Amino acid sequence: MGIGINVGSNSDYSYLFQGLPGGDSGNLNFLSDYAAIKNGSYGRLMKSYYGTAGSSSITASGSKASTNNVIDKILDEKKNPKVSKEAQEANSKLTTGISGLMTSVTKLQNDSTYTASKDGTSAADKVAAAIKDYVSQYNEVVSAAKNSTLERQTAHVASMMNSSKANAEKLAEIGITINGDGTLQLDESKLKGTDISKVQELFSKDDVTSYGSTVKSRLGFASAAGSVSSTEKDTAKEDEATYAGAAGLKTDIQKLLSGSLFEKVKGEDGTEKYDIDKLFATFKSFVGNYNSMLDSAKSSLNSGVTANMASILEKTAQNKDALEKFGISVDKTGKLSIDEDTFKKADMSQLQKFFNEYGSSIATHVSLVNYYLTTQANAASGYTANGTYNAQENSRYDITM
Repeated sequence: MGIGINVGSNSDYSYLFQGLPGGDSGNLNFLSDYAAIKNGSYGRLMKSYYGTAGSSSITASGSKASTNNVIDKILDEKKNPKVSKEAQEANSKLTTGISGLMTSVTKLQNDSTYTASKDGTSAADKVAAAIKDYVSQYNEVVSAAKNSTLERQTAHVASMMNSSKANAEKLAEIGITINGDGTLQLDESKLKGTDISKVQELFSKDDVTSYGSTVKSRLGFASAAGSVSSTEKDTAKEDEATYAGAAGLKTDIQKLLSGSLFEKVKGEDGTEKYDIDKLFATFKSFVGNYNSMLDSAKSSLNSGVTANMASILEKTAQNKDALEKFGISVDKTGKLSIDEDTFKKADMSQLQKFFNEYGSSIATHVSLVNYYLTTQANAASGYTANGTYNAQENSRYDITM
């Protein structure tokens, strides 16, 4: 009989750090330490342990105070680590690299890249140059992330790399393979022999689920995270805002899927009609909570939150045209807006049919955002509130006997 431990993919940074000393376990320990320090259980565990150890051999009150001072110093160093010159350089490279990689993806999503230029440059040559630049920029970002202390951006880079791993076969078809350290390697001869339509399809801007669109989405989150303070106080406030938006959105979805809001009521003239004002109010609340959750989630350190937000954005983008028929528009950042006149003129029976599919498709992801902000945040390290460790409460792992 053995014990198998499977790490959940939504919170797995190991692919980003697998080339570093210590491998996967070292990185998971880092994330566990961070969560434990953040919620205070690490400090309670250390003080409880050393307090007990100290009382069995040393009873002087001065010795106990000295032990606590040492512990406080360790905790302070963990909370506010000194950033080495190497890390500072990596942070700078990561920030500029994310911007450069975003530009590379945009170029590969531009239709002009796939047409010959007036100066005689063929479409094939333009695509080859764009792919070569993409691989170079991608590798710079990955390399910088390994030595960076910018946890928010690094989390999104890890998510981006998982997207590459998921599309490994398609990338291989155009001459791109993934190295053991997560960087990309380009076979230019194979790329030149590839139909450029395959490249265009892989990076399609019209298909939100394409490799290019997914990478750009992750980079968008990373870029947004770079402009936000990474203090614990701000992180807690952002998580609270995300949770509030997700909780409100979950309630709105439940109401709209229950069907009760779509029940017709008798008017003064005796005819049965939809309560359009009530429906509009609920959909307006849906839009508001959706946008609130999106705004705050962009700066979340929790990869489970950002991964599920990316899925919600993708599903919403897939239904963009259908949503517009009911007066709900989706802008370039993924945020929603609702036009009252268009909404109230729409066919409510068709709206109900549409939302039963769309609402159901995002409901699970909304619930998971809530999950990762509550259960995952509290159990991320396996430490309990009083400083003890309980493996069964660590819900990041699926333990099978």
